[in-house]
Amino acid sequence: MRGLFGLLTLVLGLGVGMYFYSRQVQSSSAASGAASEAATPQATINITGVKTDLVTIAGAERRYFAGEGKYVSLDELISTHYITVARQRPPYSYAVEIGEGGFRVVATRSGDSASGLPARLSVDENMEFQASQ
Repeated sequence: MRGLFGLLTLVLGLGVGMYFYSRQVQSSSAASGAASEAATPQATINITGVKTDLVTIAGAERRYFAGEGKYVSLDELISTHYITVARQRPPYSYAVEIGEGGFRVVATRSGDSASGLPARLSVDENMEFQASQ
């Protein structure tokens, strides 16, 4: 009897844990930047890779600013070996927009809009992401 009670408690605990885990996965995938209805595993992988590239480029831009006192284009970052990231990750291409006292690293999607991917992702000097359809 005692063993049966322990087994039922274990099964119940696992069930509750799986429920909370599935709810967490649903909420984190909806907030990943891709459209939640059209998000496929490949779209999620693409968005994750693009966000990683944007953070890498923004970090290099911040390091360059710390050393040189100015922000520069993506081509300048690559030519001075501050980063080794490619200029694009299909279907996205990257650019750095330099403004007064700051910068924005932008990934712009080319191709169809039915892919479930945002048309534009960006990160600024404060490492804040923005996405637009």
